[in-house]
Amino acid sequence: MFAFHDLSEMDLSGRNLTEADFTGACLDETDLSESQLNSACFAGASMSRANLAGASLRRANLSGTMLEGANLIGANLSEADMREGGAKAGRHTSSFRAFPGNLGPTRLSTALLSSANLEGAKMPGLEAVEADFSLAILKRCDLSDARLMSSNFSGANLERANLTQSNLSNANLRDSVLVGANCENALLHDADRTGALTDALAGKALKDLPQSIAKILSAHNVWVESEGCDGQAADLTNVDLRSITNLTHRNLNGLLAPGAVLYGLDLSGAQLEGAQLEGADLRSACLHRANLRGANLKAAKLDNADLRDADLSPLLISADRLIPTRLEQADARYADFRGAELRQAVFDDADLAYANLTGANLRSTNFRGAMLQSIKLSFDASVAGNFDETRCDSTAVA
Repeated sequence: MFAFHDLSEMDLSGRNLTEADFTGACLDETDLSESQLNSACFAGASMSRANLAGASLRRANLSGTMLEGANLIGANLSEADMREGGAKAGRHTSSFRAFPGNLGPTRLSTALLSSANLEGAKMPGLEAVEADFSLAILKRCDLSDARLMSSNFSGANLERANLTQSNLSNANLRDSVLVGANCENALLHDADRTGALTDALAGKALKDLPQSIAKILSAHNVWVESEGCDGQAADLTNVDLRSITNLTHRNLNGLLAPGAVLYGLDLSGAQLEGAQLEGADLRSACLHRANLRGANLKAAKLDNADLRDADLSPLLISADRLIPTRLEQADARYADFRGAELRQAVFDDADLAYANLTGANLRSTNFRGAMLQSIKLSFDASVAGNFDETRCDSTAVA
């Protein structure tokens, strides 16, 4: 019970403070990094410039909380409650520095929320001017009536977010995901939406292909089974494939689809040996148990993709020739590689921050120059990959 106490500038990092009560407390510049704060109550608290990097605040009550300039990089705020509210005056100890409680909206202006998980968070009326939400997960969050002017949402996932009547003037939305987002009456004056993925067509349309997609995939299947003697290899370069719904367990070996948009598609169990997917958008795609041996995924977007138990080991061409699966410069933040076969895969200069590699086979896997911040993995020296010159700030090794 810390309600209405002055805890400013204290070091509470790495603590288990689940369900703790910080109602109306002063936590300015307090260090709560890597702490467990799930379901804790911060209603009306002052947390200006607090350090919450890597903290877990799932379902926390942050209504009316002042978080200006706070560091929430990589924090888990899923389903957090930031609706307008606050603390009422109450009893407090004599050590408490006078603080009347904030009865207004939650304030996150100039706060750092890069790579934070805010999925399902309730944030109507939020004040977050010049805040950094780059690469954050904001799926299904409620940002209606929010003041988000000049904030940075580059690379953020706002799928099905409620942005009605929000003010996003001068905001940076480059390369963000706005699929299914409700932007009714939102102010987007001078907002940069370059490369943002919306419900609108991104790339070539299926209707502009020389044949129907069904015939193209059928001919490709014949081509694969006949080892190239009959049928025709499918060329879906730069095609927006999001409307296809029957790709599970499909034989797509040798598919040509560089730059294709496969966002959110279910490709579980698909055969994609040797597939050319350089620069393809596979964010939030399901590739559970997919066969990707020898595939080219260089510079592909794999953020939040499900690659559990997928096979990304090398493709055997002949007795003396192996083709490794290539993922150089791929973006795979929050990707799930649990139990995946990653033997000899090439992740050079890839971004794997917050990815889950628990139980993956990393024998001879190359991670040279890769970003591995806060990854999860089961470390076994006998199957360790090459981590030379990696960027592993705050790497979590389980």
